[in-house]
Amino acid sequence: MQRLLLPMIGILATALACGCNSAKSPAAVAADVAAARQQASTEVTDARKDAAKNVDSAAANADGSSKDLNVASARAAYDVAVAQADGDHSVAIQQCSALTGEAQKSCKERADARDDQAKTQANVTRLSKLQ
Repeated sequence: MQRLLLPMIGILATALACGCNSAKSPAAVAADVAAARQQASTEVTDARKDAAKNVDSAAANADGSSKDLNVASARAAYDVAVAQADGDHSVAIQQCSALTGEAQKSCKERADARDDQAKTQANVTRLSKLQ
C-alpha cells in the first residue's frame, strides 16, 4: 500500500495542476462574467445604501460636532470603494478564466495587483479625510 501512495500523490498533483489553469469555454466565461458583474453591482448598491444610512445616522447624532460626521463619511466612502474594488476584482478573475497556463496566471496576478492598489487608494483617501 505504501508503494502505491507516492505514485498516487504524483498523479493527483499532476491532475490538479493541469486543471487549475485550463481555459473555460467562451460561453461559460461570458456567463460567469455576467454573473460577477451583476453580483458586483448589487454589492456596490448595497454598500452605497448602507453608507448613506450610516452618514445620516451620524448626522442625526452629531450634536453639533462635525468630527463624527467626518468619520462616518470617510468610512462610508471607504466601504463603497472597497465594494467596487471587490466587484471589479471578481469580474477580472472571471475574465482570466478564458485564458490558459501562464497567460491565465499573469492575468490573475494583474487582477490581484489592481485590487490591492484600489483598496490601498481607498484607505489613503479615507485617512486623508480624517485629518
